Amino acid sequence: MTISDTIAAISTPPGEGAIALVRVSGENAIQIADKIFRGKGEPSRFESHVQHLGEIFSAENQLIDQAVLSIHRTPASYTGEDLVEISCHGGTLVSAKVLEACLRAGARAARPGEFTERAFLNGKMDLTQAEAVIDLIRARTDLALRSATEQLEGRLGDQIRNIRDELIALLAHINASIDFPEEGIAPDEGEMLCARLDAIREEIGALLATADQGRVLREGVRVVIYGATNAGKSSLLNRLLGYDRVIVSDAHGTTRDTIEETVNLDGVPIRLLDTAGLRASESELESAGIARTEKSLQLADLRLHIADRNAPKPAHFNSRKLSEFNGRADLSAVASAQAGDANEIVVLNKSDLPEDNDWKNFPALRISCATGEGLPQLQKEILSRIRQQNLRPESAVAINTRHRDCLRRALESCDRARSALGQGISQEYAAVDLDQGLRAVGEVIGVVDVEQILDSVFSQFCIGK
Repeated sequence: MTISDTIAAISTPPGEGAIALVRVSGENAIQIADKIFRGKGEPSRFESHVQHLGEIFSAENQLIDQAVLSIHRTPASYTGEDLVEISCHGGTLVSAKVLEACLRAGARAARPGEFTERAFLNGKMDLTQAEAVIDLIRARTDLALRSATEQLEGRLGDQIRNIRDELIALLAHINASIDFPEEGIAPDEGEMLCARLDAIREEIGALLATADQGRVLREGVRVVIYGATNAGKSSLLNRLLGYDRVIVSDAHGTTRDTIEETVNLDGVPIRLLDTAGLRASESELESAGIARTEKSLQLADLRLHIADRNAPKPAHFNSRKLSEFNGRADLSAVASAQAGDANEIVVLNKSDLPEDNDWKNFPALRISCATGEGLPQLQKEILSRIRQQNLRPESAVAINTRHRDCLRRALESCDRARSALGQGISQEYAAVDLDQGLRAVGEVIGVVDVEQILDSVFSQFCIGK
């Protein structure tokens, strides 16, 4: 498999639908279209980006389907290569037959993501834009969609290129003053050099600060619902989702595995995890579920500790002096103090039933999964806790895990260079660290090019005149 191969794939989801799209990209894409398409003319004579009605035939000259075909000539195509798009009738068999005809005419089956990979390799987009394609497809909220769209338009890539250009200029200046002293190139004064580097470090730090926002946009806030058996965890999950996702029963221990669903709460994707109830159990299966609950709690961004207010207080609830909270309306502060953790909300379920004396004056949010009472307040509290943790994705530009790793290494290199400059150490050491930082920044957009440093040196400082 090489970049010179002509590739083909079905670009629409499998199953029945009105239309299925088959794509062919590569040097021989238009020749393949000539072999399988019958219409008023040959595809090789079609104007670019114009659709034509015709019929698709197999290698045995058997009619497969009536279809619409368009040619997208290089370089004005998604992949930057000659690209053919065939819109046939939707259906598993007919689209498979059209794809088979393309393969038998000379194409090979595309690997996952290969069309976008070729777009990147052919300079149609940078690596951040390529990653934005999958983010766009997977977006579950309006903000996630806007973030992916802006990244696809190149907003993040532009910021990275600006940082990279500044690093190139700084490194070129230092290298030129070191390597060509006879040219009379004086390096910036120490303070000026440090100020330029500090500005770069601040820009990298600002992007790194969006890492949690990026995780929220792409993965959602991980909210774990836990508590004793039969407290109403599955009922709460169903209520927050708005439909019955989990079977609810009065029997204890019905949930034995972790169940995960995503809900859009005021634009924030919330990953709700319903867990196995906590209790001593001799069942190996239930014990395994409880072990998963404990693991989920360790990875949670926010925990909803739910209990049955109609029953006595479980032993695992701590005994606090709650007199200072009596009469307070700030349920957020009350629940935080009771849990001892701002990442946990204590929820007392079954407020439609009489409350056991054990819960008298107990600071918690009181709800009823049966009637819906208190659920709006719970949703507001969840969003409030998310804001407190700075997990709410306020910015549409946010880096992902790979970007964070690259930028973290870049910042560490810039920090070392700053330390060397601040201590008056020879600029050769700072140049080495800045070069490493430049390479790490270039990895974000998929560009690692030493030639640009050389070009900057020769163009800015008139070397060799």
